[in-house]
Amino acid sequence: MYLYNSATHKKEEFKTHTPGHVEMYTCGPTVYHFAHIGNLRSYIMEDVLEKFLRYIGYDVNRVMNITDVGHLTSDADEGEDKMLKGAKRENKSVMDIARFYTDAFFTDCKKLNIKRPDVVEPATNCIDDYIRIVSTLIDKGYAYLAGGNVYFDSSKLARYYVFNDHDEEDLAVGVREGVEEDTNKRNKNDFVLWFTKSKFEDQALKWESPWGVGYPGWHIECTGISLKHNGEYLDLHCGGVDNAFPHHTNEIAQSESFLGHEWCPQWFHVHHLNTTSGKMSKSKGEFLTVSLLEEKGYDPVAYRYFCLQSHYRKALVFSYENLDNAAAAYNKLVGRIAALKNEGEVDQAVFAEYREKFIKQMSNDLNTSMGVTALFDVLKAKTNDATKLAVLADYDRVLSLSLMEKAEERRAEQANAKTAQTECGYTVTGEGDEAIDALVMQRYEAKKAKNFAEADRIRDELKARGIEITDTKGGASWKRV
Repeated sequence: MYLYNSATHKKEEFKTHTPGHVEMYTCGPTVYHFAHIGNLRSYIMEDVLEKFLRYIGYDVNRVMNITDVGHLTSDADEGEDKMLKGAKRENKSVMDIARFYTDAFFTDCKKLNIKRPDVVEPATNCIDDYIRIVSTLIDKGYAYLAGGNVYFDSSKLARYYVFNDHDEEDLAVGVREGVEEDTNKRNKNDFVLWFTKSKFEDQALKWESPWGVGYPGWHIECTGISLKHNGEYLDLHCGGVDNAFPHHTNEIAQSESFLGHEWCPQWFHVHHLNTTSGKMSKSKGEFLTVSLLEEKGYDPVAYRYFCLQSHYRKALVFSYENLDNAAAAYNKLVGRIAALKNEGEVDQAVFAEYREKFIKQMSNDLNTSMGVTALFDVLKAKTNDATKLAVLADYDRVLSLSLMEKAEERRAEQANAKTAQTECGYTVTGEGDEAIDALVMQRYEAKKAKNFAEADRIRDELKARGIEITDTKGGASWKRV
């Protein structure tokens, strides 16, 4: 398997510290609000990656943090704690906010068929771990105290910018609008490991530490949680591309300084979901959540399908038109699978051949667009339906598009639709869409009344919607084309 490595800027053969075993870490949500669908694109792609690793034989230990303290609104060391901001917005306690939005996040994940990681650890559970790591960094000379806070000293590193060659002027603290320079820092790239009340007097969550009452910085949390649950050698670190700097850059700096050796060789970053007006965010435009998509009539799994049609390293543009196209393609796919009959024996040679093809396609930097194309290749294969269904079910262990379940629902809908239309002696057989069934019946009634202009109008309307009607003895059948 070859994956693009953000740290080396090239595709590399995926290797692990322990053969056959993957220690995988995913940057989890800051639970101060609902996750928008742009956030969830990253978790969908990371879910596919984990499932594919298991599919090709790896044992995977996947760890995810829940950030319930310490993440400031600037993603660096400036601004308000996002959790405190959420608590003020809703007039609730920080921990009430954390519990509510953690549950909401995993509810969304379930709707999107995202597997819950093996370990999910709230940041507030590991305060002693952060204090131990920060103490060691101070003892090793990588951290210093200033103004009551503890800072990491970036000047001690031979290389700080791991993922990109940034323009130093663009990163200069104090030149960006709305950012105040932290005069406690020795170098502009230094970052806070531990805040005390000298930084925020009104911080809701704080703990005793050797440096005073305070709370951890955002970056130290992921290091502490990963070291606790993944061990000293992490094989694969995942997150959105916007986490690469400063968050992941700072994770590497503090982790390798603490450990004294390379920490994580492989970095997997998922690119943005954009709207037509730019990057999606909680503060700009319509707040797009899974619940909102459902309210508008979309199946959340259709959104997953939409994401899988594009490569994770390409920015994906969201619009309702694009989602409509994806939903139509997904529904057509389910309809074609529903039409297959599970009869006969599975041809094991064909099954093995198509499994190998799928592995080859997906092993090229997790090419999910080719993985989706592979589903249609199976439908066109010269083999029996039982074999096709077996292969499709096997692929769906990775893609998680609920193909077998949705196809079975479609078969039941079709059976019910057929039964429902037989009372007047005219039978409509379709794909379980009551609105389409009703239009086909209206066409029949118009023809019976010799209102052929109306019958033709309905036929043309159905054709424009991609519906093909075939008149049969005593009724009609329809299908999407």
